[in-house]
Amino acid sequence: MYIDVHCHLTGEEYQAVGGVDEVLHRARENGVKIVICSGFDLDSSKNSAGIAEKYDNVYFCAGFHPSELKKYKEGDLEEIEKLCAHEKCVAVGEIGLDYHFDDNPEPAFQRELFVRQLVLADRVGLPVVLHSRDAAQETLEILKANQHLLKKGGLMHCYSYSPEMMRDFAALGLCFSFGGTSTFKNAKKTQECAQLVPAPCILSETDCPYLTPTPYRGVFPNEPKNVKHVVENLAALRNENEEELAKRILQNAKTLFFKLK
Repeated sequence: MYIDVHCHLTGEEYQAVGGVDEVLHRARENGVKIVICSGFDLDSSKNSAGIAEKYDNVYFCAGFHPSELKKYKEGDLEEIEKLCAHEKCVAVGEIGLDYHFDDNPEPAFQRELFVRQLVLADRVGLPVVLHSRDAAQETLEILKANQHLLKKGGLMHCYSYSPEMMRDFAALGLCFSFGGTSTFKNAKKTQECAQLVPAPCILSETDCPYLTPTPYRGVFPNEPKNVKHVVENLAALRNENEEELAKRILQNAKTLFFKLK
C-alpha cells in the first residue's frame, strides 16, 4: 500500500493520457492507497478540492507556492483559509521560498507571504507543506523564528538540501518526502539524506507531473502510480524491506496529515 503525499493533478497535461480518472485508476492498480493533491495558487487549490471531493482516496492541500505569488491579490489568503476548513484539506501548502529563477517574485514579498501562511496554518490547526529551492538558510531561519507556529508539524517536500541541513529542519519537528529525484544516479546528496532520515520522518511523493522516477525518467507526465518506484528505491538505499517501508510511510503520513483515513 503506497501513498503519494505530494502531486499536482489539476493541469491539462493529463488529458493526453486519459484524464484524471485514468490516472487515478492506474494509481490504484499499482497499489497506491492515498493521493494528496497540492495546490500552488488559489485556483489550483480550489481545483484540488474538487478532485478530492470526487474521489474517496484523494485529499488536498491549499496554499500559495512562492513562484506563483505574481498571481496573488489581497483577499486570496481568506479564500485559502476557507478551503482549509474542508474535511479533506490536510495541510496548508505548498508554501515557502524559491530563489531559483530571476523572474520569481521579490524575496521580501516571498518571505512576507510565507510567514502569513505559517500564521494561517497555525490558526486553522493544520500542518504545512514546505517548498524551498535555493533558499535553505533563509527557510530555516524563518521556520526557527516562527517555530511556535509549527504546532501541527510540517513536511519538507522533495527534499534536496544537505544531510546537515536536514538535521536542523528535523529539530523543528519536520518530516521529509522524497520523489523521483532520489532515484537518479547523480543525486548523491538526496540519496544520502534518504538513507539518514529517521524512520518516523520519511515520506514518499511523485511531485507529478514532473520528476518521473527511474526507470521512466524523462517520460511526461509523471503519475502517482510511479510512487512505487520511489519507495522501491528508498528501501534499497536504506537496506529495508520494501513492504515494511511502505507501511511505515503510510503510517507516518497518517500521523502528520491527521485527517487522512
